[in-house]
Amino acid sequence: MRTEVGDAARPFRGLVAFFWTEALVQLHEELAMATSMVVQGVLLVFVYILNPGLIGVALCGATIFSVFTMGQRVLNEAAYIRIDHKANDLYLAGPLTPEAYFVGMSAGILAVYVPPVIIVGTLATFVAHLAPATVLLLIALCGAVWLSAASIGYAFSTAFRDNRAIWAYSSLFFNVFGVLPPVFYPFGLFPAFLHPVALLMPPSAAAALIQSAIGVTVLSTGERLLATVGLAGETAALFTFAVLWARRTVRER
Repeated sequence: MRTEVGDAARPFRGLVAFFWTEALVQLHEELAMATSMVVQGVLLVFVYILNPGLIGVALCGATIFSVFTMGQRVLNEAAYIRIDHKANDLYLAGPLTPEAYFVGMSAGILAVYVPPVIIVGTLATFVAHLAPATVLLLIALCGAVWLSAASIGYAFSTAFRDNRAIWAYSSLFFNVFGVLPPVFYPFGLFPAFLHPVALLMPPSAAAALIQSAIGVTVLSTGERLLATVGLAGETAALFTFAVLWARRTVRER
């Protein structure tokens, strides 16, 4: 077990090296890469058939949903390395710090799976006629959603002891919270009494802010504040928790 003094001095030691390690590993997952946008594609087709006028909103939602589901990939990868390969002990026995392991893994997955997200985001920019400031807002919101989802995924990965349970629960969690709330459809169509709940979920909060920026949804000052502060606060809290949890689980080995 490493001493905690060295880790405290350089808390993200080894991050870049492990980022490249994880990116190279993910590049060999051709089937996963090819199917990474299947759910988004199916939902976009349904929206286009049922209401073509909402395709711009759906494309913005697909961009946000895509970065949200990267948390599922972090969950699956972290659990797979720990349970099947038991390689996390090997990685963490060296100079690599626990938080660098978590962030490097998450960033490596992002780097490999982000190209199709960029394509969908570009389509959203032109179809929904996003202004430059709105594009920057979308990028910032996607960054917050990705960080919160990756933090959730890594923390959840430590709760599993059997890979057979991972795929069902992880898919259920990320698809339910990314599809049922108003991400692919206007926020106003969601039941009014559940608006505060939706605004406290990272993907639907981000979608609501984008929809408000393009004029599809009208948010009150309180709703906009709840979505903004909630997303920022939850992202910071979840990331901090994931870092602390990574350190704790390593110390308890």
